[in-house]
Amino acid sequence: MKYVSICPTITAETTDEYMEQMQRIEPFATRIHVDITDGDFAPHKLVNFDQVWWRGDRTIDLHVMHRYPVDHMEIILAMSPRLVIVHAEAEGNLMGFIEYLHRHGVEVGLAILPRTRVEDIAPALPVIDHLLVFSGNLGYHGGQADLDLLDKVRKARELKPTIEIGWDGGINDQNARVLAEAGVDVLNVGGFIQGSGNPAGAYATLKALVQY
Repeated sequence: MKYVSICPTITAETTDEYMEQMQRIEPFATRIHVDITDGDFAPHKLVNFDQVWWRGDRTIDLHVMHRYPVDHMEIILAMSPRLVIVHAEAEGNLMGFIEYLHRHGVEVGLAILPRTRVEDIAPALPVIDHLLVFSGNLGYHGGQADLDLLDKVRKARELKPTIEIGWDGGINDQNARVLAEAGVDVLNVGGFIQGSGNPAGAYATLKALVQY
């Protein structure tokens, strides 16, 4: 059986919104994707590092949509996420950032915007744990899943068969199976779960679709 992770996302502007979204998914989600933005690289400002929290028994993927993530290495490390995802398009010494977090036992992923080719980040593939194909709007729920970007999934798998590949943007019950069958390992789901009247039911629907 192929195992695909359904990873609900938290995209919150305030601590109150963050708490509401976390409480909505905590009863069923074991792996959670938390978005943090700087209002610069991602023009929409969300909660910052000191405004987020999680229970110790949850696996957290921290998606840092910052122009200069290297400026925040110490605070990121202190937060103890399992995986930190930064953007390939960010500035600064990203290879040094990756090495620093690895040295302290934290996995690191790179996210690529639609304009960025897998070939552009090929030198980093040997040292990263995760590749996030980004198909959404930076800092928002409810983007569209551009399935043309699945070519990036195939290319990344060719270059590094063992890499974990995530997808962020527009996932719902109409495309989750397509994404899983194309080789995506982690489906980061925002609006379909957070905007549902029955978040647990929406999560269960997606889980059933991708376990085969």
